[in-house]
Amino acid sequence: MQEIFAGLPWWVKWVAVPVIALVVFGGLIASVVGFVIGLLFKLLVFVAVVGGLVYVVRKFMAGSS
Repeated sequence: MQEIFAGLPWWVKWVAVPVIALVVFGGLIASVVGFVIGLLFKLLVFVAVVGGLVYVVRKFMAGSS
């Protein structure tokens, strides 16, 4: 791989190749990032709901005893 890039100008290595990679794999990258962000959001909602449930149950148990 290094032999292929050895004779090329710097802008091909650092500009053209990443741009081509983004064009080719952009949809895949966007879907993976969207999936991860969605998963983190669902995890945050789950933690908040479970925390709220624990708080309500403890408040109810403390008030009834």
